[in-house]
Amino acid sequence: MGPWVVFGRSIPRHVAIVPVLAIGLAAVFVLGGPFATGLPSGSPQPTGPGGPGGSGGIGASQGPTVLAVPIVPVTSFRAPWDSTDAAEVAAVVAGTSQRYDALEVVVNQADAVLQVLGVSAARGSDHLVLAPDAVHLRRDMALHRDRLGFVELPDVDPSVRALGWGGVSLFGVHHLATLDGWPLIIPLAGPLDQGSATSPTYDPATAWTLVAAGDIMLDRRVGSTVKERGKGVDFPFDGGTATITGHTCCNSLGNALPIARRTGNAGAVQSLLSQASVALANFENPAPNDFAYHPTGFTFSADPALIEGVKDAGFDWLSLANNHIRNYGGQGILDTIANLDQWGIAHSGAGANLTDARRASFFRVGGITVAILGYDTIRPDFAATATRAGTNEMRPARVKADIAAARAAGADFVIVFPHWGIEYTAQTTAKQRALAHAAVDAGADLVIGSHPHWAGGVEVYKGVPIFYCLGDFVFDIDASEQTLEGILPELTFEGTHLVQVRMDPYLILDVSQPNLLDPAGAGAVVMKQVFKASTRLPW
Repeated sequence: MGPWVVFGRSIPRHVAIVPVLAIGLAAVFVLGGPFATGLPSGSPQPTGPGGPGGSGGIGASQGPTVLAVPIVPVTSFRAPWDSTDAAEVAAVVAGTSQRYDALEVVVNQADAVLQVLGVSAARGSDHLVLAPDAVHLRRDMALHRDRLGFVELPDVDPSVRALGWGGVSLFGVHHLATLDGWPLIIPLAGPLDQGSATSPTYDPATAWTLVAAGDIMLDRRVGSTVKERGKGVDFPFDGGTATITGHTCCNSLGNALPIARRTGNAGAVQSLLSQASVALANFENPAPNDFAYHPTGFTFSADPALIEGVKDAGFDWLSLANNHIRNYGGQGILDTIANLDQWGIAHSGAGANLTDARRASFFRVGGITVAILGYDTIRPDFAATATRAGTNEMRPARVKADIAAARAAGADFVIVFPHWGIEYTAQTTAKQRALAHAAVDAGADLVIGSHPHWAGGVEVYKGVPIFYCLGDFVFDIDASEQTLEGILPELTFEGTHLVQVRMDPYLILDVSQPNLLDPAGAGAVVMKQVFKASTRLPW
């Protein structure tokens, strides 16, 4: 559904059209819009003629059209909080909040925002900051991580962390299906084209989401857990939430390992994956028909029957471009492709020959076509040729040609998924950065990497996010705490525009099952590692 046209003007669908009584604001309503009323239920109502207790009534003559727009709470991109509410806003204004020192709003929206929030704060108060516009407010969120801001919906972009309100959110996998349930709406301040919004027509009804995971390996102790211990194919992907309660010292490598306990919410990880519009990961093993179980070592093969769990988890696409996919030779690659096809899971990055290995996967989501390309940099001896099954080796000229081919085939948005870097470190290498930048220069809209077994740095290059490594996802490496932890990026898009980024930290339990950690609690150690390695992240 497109924008409305009012008096010859195109009106974005996030804006509600509210005819207002000439003598008051009572009886507001919406023409064809997503809101049941022009202001949220429970908002302060005007008094006087036409208002509650007034004499105007619905039959009064109508005045000029007023536009209403949702407002969204925001804070620093690096803040661990997910949501806020009216009680916290009141505490911020009163100076008693444990999270925020001040409330920040755009100056020409201040009165309307404070009214809909149900608070009052004198201008000049230490706990109220007035920004000249949304651009300055977003910058302030990065500079002052102890501030809670409110902006109009079109002014939300990835540089800030958009929060939910009272348990509901406009962004992320579990966002509201429409704007109907969003309670914070104010009259639009200024002209329609104000601000520099990344996605000026954002609507959760048309948004799409992406969740990416790191390495999946279904052999060794993961396979043993699923089959010999009888946990079943869904167990590795059915984690809930957990917390770290301490550490034990030490393993054979001299490293301390976390002691953890589950805190409930079984299936939370699977819910993120299955409810995302697209869920991606790296498949770090072949699944050949003549598989064998390997209790130890670095040759992997997965029982093809275990792919059922990957499908049940909600994965839509897997990269086969990695340093283990040829562990069972060319036939192992061909069997893996056939077995993934049988379960309806798309894949890229390896094939029967180089042409097949370079072929993108395509998805239709959110009204656009998304293409995904997989690449390996670790094992050039695994590379496909014109006559041999293998991987798609990452070379800048090839990436450029592959992206161009995907665009020619109709892709609006291109994701590059490389296997690269140095194992057991969060730091990126010069080679990784050069390859990532070359991919963006060639037209990639998103770059997501794997291989080092640790969650690594994030960068924004020419406006394009680069996740250098997400860490292991379903794996059995307990060499250190870092090999048991990772992140799930949760990205929200409107068309080709990235609107919000969230990174969900997790901990692998039973050497096979990731469980979500609270980023404000036990998960802070994971996020600290990621941000420390993200020296080029402007958010």
